[in-house]
Amino acid sequence: MIPDSWSAHRFADIATYKAGRTPPRANSAYWQDSADNLPWLAISDMTSFGIVTKTKETITRTAFDEVFRGRLVSAGTLLMSFKLTIGRIATLGIDACHNEAIISICPKPGIDQRYLGYFLAQVDYDALQDRQVKGNTLNREKIDRIKVLVPPLEEQSSIADILDLLRRSIEIQQKSLVTAQDLKRAAMQKLFTCGLRDEAQRQTEIGPMPESWAVMSVAKAVKPLRFGTGVKVPKSDYSETGRWPIIDQGQEFIAGYIDDEARVIHHETPVIIFGDHTRIFKFVDFSFTLGADGTKPLLATDGFIPKYLYYALCNLKIQSLGYNRHYTVLKEMLVGKPSVDEQHEMVAILDAIDRKINLHRKKRAVLDDLFKTLLHELMAGKIRTADLNI
Repeated sequence: MIPDSWSAHRFADIATYKAGRTPPRANSAYWQDSADNLPWLAISDMTSFGIVTKTKETITRTAFDEVFRGRLVSAGTLLMSFKLTIGRIATLGIDACHNEAIISICPKPGIDQRYLGYFLAQVDYDALQDRQVKGNTLNREKIDRIKVLVPPLEEQSSIADILDLLRRSIEIQQKSLVTAQDLKRAAMQKLFTCGLRDEAQRQTEIGPMPESWAVMSVAKAVKPLRFGTGVKVPKSDYSETGRWPIIDQGQEFIAGYIDDEARVIHHETPVIIFGDHTRIFKFVDFSFTLGADGTKPLLATDGFIPKYLYYALCNLKIQSLGYNRHYTVLKEMLVGKPSVDEQHEMVAILDAIDRKINLHRKKRAVLDDLFKTLLHELMAGKIRTADLNI
């Protein structure tokens, strides 16, 4: 059921559209670099609900004249992908050409372009898709009969305004998240090079470092925690959730939960997890059990605060390990060792930045969920704009 003032239409009845083309790759005259080349858009250039201002590839004037008959798609045009990745929506921010997996859409009078874009983005295309050799696609007949629910124009615009506001809020949180991550990288570079005591520096095997800091190999800074130190825990003694997290390299190390008896590692000291395949570190201060993929739990040795050592390991140029070279290479790398007091102060600074990063990440996730929920509910008429106070 839809509201009385709404109507349902075939997509072909409320908009016109045109697919693009890909000039033959074998013809170098279409693809050679030239100062007067024109932007040519592929699906990979589109971000969901984004504005496309640049493309990875360009085409020559010859391709423009011979393949596209001298016609550009104007900036401001609504785009939708309909092959492979189906239903990705974006808006052109520049005049450009695009490939045959994308349609450029021109809504008819009475249709708000922003509303139409949001509606098309939430359509379930599974029932319409054709299976092709290269993946899923929609043919013209099926694009024509996409069912679009159309409220009065004023309500279309109000729905689009609300969703635009949420998209802007998501973008703000994403930018704030990136800024906080950049701040952390800069802070780590400064802290692990200069420290906090304004000391004179000395050159070491790993670059400049405060004179009072010792330089130690990772092998002397950590000791591996053997899985055998875990205790077999009966199901009746599990945590409130009844499950222990499995530390694994999948899904950022938290791969799932066990719900049967298992050997669980309880340790009074926090553990640093090193994923030798992913070459990523994780700080773990709860009980856990290990997956079976070579993930290695490490304990900080005397004189190191576990959280400081975690940050110091994260600051290493771990890409120099090479793929899948394991702990044997990591343990030969070097870290700086300041006083315990200075370690505590450095941890406090980086923890504060991490809290800010996590705050923006959580806000972004909440806004993402809200956007997805409202997108479907507003487009189905289950929630009306008059009922919202955003």
